[in-house]
Amino acid sequence: MNVLVLGAGVIGVTTAYELMRDGHEVSVIERHDEPAQETSFANAGLIAPGHAFAWASPKVPAILLKSLFRNDQAFRLRLKADLEFWKWTARFIGQCTHAKAHENSLRKHRLCAYSQQRLHEVVASSGVEYDQIIAGLLYLYRSQQTLDRGVEHMQLLVEHGQQCEVLDRNQVAALDPAYTANKDQIAGAVYCPTDESGDSHLFTVNLARICAGQGVKFEYGTKIERLEVNARKIRGVRTDRGEFTGDAIVLALGPYSASLLRPLGIDLPIYPVKGYSVTMPSDERHTAPRLGAVDEDNLVAYTRLGQRFRVTAIAEFAGYDTTHRPRDFNAMLQTVRGLLPEGGDYDTLDYWSCLRPMTPHGTPYFGATGYANLFVNSGHGHIGWTMACGSARITADLIAGRTPEIDLAGLRYKN
Repeated sequence: MNVLVLGAGVIGVTTAYELMRDGHEVSVIERHDEPAQETSFANAGLIAPGHAFAWASPKVPAILLKSLFRNDQAFRLRLKADLEFWKWTARFIGQCTHAKAHENSLRKHRLCAYSQQRLHEVVASSGVEYDQIIAGLLYLYRSQQTLDRGVEHMQLLVEHGQQCEVLDRNQVAALDPAYTANKDQIAGAVYCPTDESGDSHLFTVNLARICAGQGVKFEYGTKIERLEVNARKIRGVRTDRGEFTGDAIVLALGPYSASLLRPLGIDLPIYPVKGYSVTMPSDERHTAPRLGAVDEDNLVAYTRLGQRFRVTAIAEFAGYDTTHRPRDFNAMLQTVRGLLPEGGDYDTLDYWSCLRPMTPHGTPYFGATGYANLFVNSGHGHIGWTMACGSARITADLIAGRTPEIDLAGLRYKN
């Protein structure tokens, strides 16, 4: 079968890899001149089933409301004159109940755990390199009160197979000496020993190179304009370089997936949520933490990636705006620098912002769309790197008519 994959981020490239392994002829269409230039470019780098909680929860609506008047909230709402923004926001708020947060978190964790397993299989079969660290992740808490709440919160995932240990500040410092000097700033952590980290951009670039070496065609610098329809099938993909055709088409365009489908009458509830990251050099002169971590009280994540140290934060409901200023990063840098003053070269900073493709419930959509040969693999939100390899295998199985290895309840697209 000839399959077109739309998008060369980590979702699109892993999908191309799985389809290639299944024996299909695969072409990937990408508007940039290289893979992984948007959402996959500078994310947190955490592969984190232990952090697979749905964003939509009972406490979030109050945080969003507060963010209209204060700029120090981890979730920020920026009002937009955009009907799709309001429709998506209403759906998101509708998911902010205890029952739905519980259900969505378990679905998210199931997919994350499966995807991590598939990642290891992809690494074993391809040899792809990406600054991988398999040593666990730390979820840090600044007070005993928040630590106790965090431990209680984690029980939902523990009951469904997630491994974790509760550490006090001395145990955190023993596990990762980067915290020794300032361990009094934390009460302790939840340590998930099976979580890991790695550079999703490097992974995607290297895996794309492996795919290209095995026959996958990458059509870089190609802007998708529309989908051409013939009855209930997609006849082709119209681009600024002409029309491409395939027996099956996979939509992996992240936050831009919904707008491509809207002219076809397909309502795909994916909307961008803006995230910020900053990357700095970190070599033998610095003491970057050995393990990736999340400062849960401040919702700031960070990890070491080779000779770099990356810090990420903020979920901003701001439409398709990717602009940023250095001052936008002040709060996250102040938080990390106070705890890890020697983590990296804080005077040499690369700033970045990206659009996370969020669904209201926090898990992606898979499967057919009502058009017989059009498949969705999109909506992975802030944890797409963790979900990528499992999502790719699921999509390849659906295209082949096979039953995926995990239950897709709540994950299939329904128009």
